[in-house]
Amino acid sequence: MRSNPRRGSRVTGARVTAVAAIGAALAFTAAACSSSSSTPASTSSSSTSGSAAAIPAADNLKAAGCPSTVVIQTDWNPEAEHGGQYELLGANPTINASAKEVTGELVAHGGIDTGVKLQIRAGGPAIGYQDVSTQMYKDTSITLGYVGTDEQVSLSATQPTVAVLAGLQISPQIIQWSPQEHPTWTTIQDIGKTSTPVLYYQGASYMDYLIGKGILKKSQVNGSYDGTPTVFVSSGGQDAVQGFATAEPYIWSHDVRTWDKPLKYELIADTGFNFYQQALAVRKGDLASLTPCLTKLVPIMQQAIVDYMNNPEPTIGLILKLVTAYNNGWTYTQGTGDYAVATMKKLGIIGNAPDGTLGDFTTSRVQQLINILTPIYAKQGKQTLTGLKPSDIVTNQFIDTSISLKS
Repeated sequence: MRSNPRRGSRVTGARVTAVAAIGAALAFTAAACSSSSSTPASTSSSSTSGSAAAIPAADNLKAAGCPSTVVIQTDWNPEAEHGGQYELLGANPTINASAKEVTGELVAHGGIDTGVKLQIRAGGPAIGYQDVSTQMYKDTSITLGYVGTDEQVSLSATQPTVAVLAGLQISPQIIQWSPQEHPTWTTIQDIGKTSTPVLYYQGASYMDYLIGKGILKKSQVNGSYDGTPTVFVSSGGQDAVQGFATAEPYIWSHDVRTWDKPLKYELIADTGFNFYQQALAVRKGDLASLTPCLTKLVPIMQQAIVDYMNNPEPTIGLILKLVTAYNNGWTYTQGTGDYAVATMKKLGIIGNAPDGTLGDFTTSRVQQLINILTPIYAKQGKQTLTGLKPSDIVTNQFIDTSISLKS
């Protein structure tokens, strides 16, 4: 999994090379998939009620004016972090292996028919590693896409989006290290007190923040990370390296034969760069026309995240089927999926906002990110929306405040 160039060039870090290289780096290989381009999945995260059954008014997305097929563009290959959206697919969705997409009935809590279909498209290699925002403006059939706050700020003047649901409350992005080689380190700031090289994917905005705050030194960061463990392993664990809390600490200690040892890490969010990652957004110009649809759709999506976290196994099973069918060099195992879900629960990566609601945005947090990112992008010569404010890029107007994850 996430030994990666992941999710475009802005936030997520190196995954491009890893798609080709990960099979050699790991001790397992993906199972070969069928050559057919469109096949039904044998299992799903939900079971839909009969089409003849009346659709409850609260769940009738067709009556609310939603597209006949709601299209979600993800930022990477199928993985556990996407589970809240795959949870929305009804029984036996159709997998289009060549297009790297899956389509089925969009069902609400308990498998209730909503009158529309859902199509979830893979990102990353499937869209040429471009930003999801760019893909959304290129292909207007996309209803919602995964975006990060930094992507939204960066493209606020040219490809503006408004996020309507925080799919992840905390970004899983981390800097990780070997506790055996660096037993006294507990934070990223500890790394910055040394001259230890820190491997990361060039262009990640969080690194500009870490350097600007003096947490890391410019002289120690190395933007050549390609998503594989090769350089880290060859250093004997002396280097530090970016990653995802939901992936590398498990994969590298279980599946990478050349390492196969524990890793420790700190979340980037804990350094003060607490950006939203994998927020679900619409094109800003479509917000008004989609409002009747989003009013009913967003609460259904909130509940799907809750349902997934309460019973992830069926959806993880679907994700594994999709990875096998897409067969693009991306590998994913049951163990990785189980670890990712457990980690998301433990760290609150999928969790409630401070007000106890699942999926809403904290305005002060968004404003802090705007304050951090605007000067970074100005220095890089990128134009952002003049006077940019939180309401330009996020809204809680569709959130049902009664929906939350129960501890």
